[in-house]
Amino acid sequence: MAKMTKFLGAVALSALLAAPALAETPTADTVVATVDGKAITLGEMIVMRASLPEQYQTLPDDVLFRGILDQLVQQTALAAKVEPTLTAKDRIQLENDRRGAIAAIALQAVVQNAVTEPALQAAYDARFKDFTPGTEYHAAHILVDSEEKAAEIKAQIEGGVDFADAAKTNGTDGTAASGGDLGWFGPGMMVKPFEDAVLSMKAGELKGPVKTDFGWHLIKLFETRAAAAPTLDDVREDLASEIEQKAVADYLATLTARAKIDKPGEGIDPALLKDQTLLDK
Repeated sequence: MAKMTKFLGAVALSALLAAPALAETPTADTVVATVDGKAITLGEMIVMRASLPEQYQTLPDDVLFRGILDQLVQQTALAAKVEPTLTAKDRIQLENDRRGAIAAIALQAVVQNAVTEPALQAAYDARFKDFTPGTEYHAAHILVDSEEKAAEIKAQIEGGVDFADAAKTNGTDGTAASGGDLGWFGPGMMVKPFEDAVLSMKAGELKGPVKTDFGWHLIKLFETRAAAAPTLDDVREDLASEIEQKAVADYLATLTARAKIDKPGEGIDPALLKDQTLLDK
């Protein structure tokens, strides 16, 4: 893209020159230049412009026109120069790129037709039709490195010290600054000893010391609530990805089932994939 910047700047003045009038109404097939007889069309210019980063697309039309035209002329001259000398690896890579690009275009329509609002709603309904609200917990903790220290802090809290103040003074993890507040969490989000302790508590209760791999915890449960199902927007990207993957898999399965496919190379030693020297033979 650095080259694109250079040539766009270089042609800013020349772009102001008047272009010769065309005899016919331009179409995508209109030839805008030739390089040793190789035609460059208006359609190729349009496609190149559409692929440019947004900052280039905001340049004046005349600057972009001349810049893109010069870029295509240069690329065409370079391609003509190097094409006769391409190695087998180069030619195969170009064919692989071409095949991959065409396959991607083919799948675009499949995905667009599959990922629709009705399909997303149906997938959402199917996933959450049997949703049973669980329980979420809002708790805080104080993490220290010994059982004795935890017991000492617990006695202070039971004697009237505010839990949040004790957490700010003694906590050793990132929650200390916020008074040990862990926010809302559901089952499976905390390590098991911690979770087991929380599940056995009532709102307002203090428990500990509780040992985990992180150290010793004092836990205070503030409140609980029923966990609501996520909204469609909450899981939209996840559902779209699932729909897309299934649509592509189904389409490819149908397509390949209809095709006559032979694989005579299945008996080849898989290790040959690493043999780059075959490309030179």
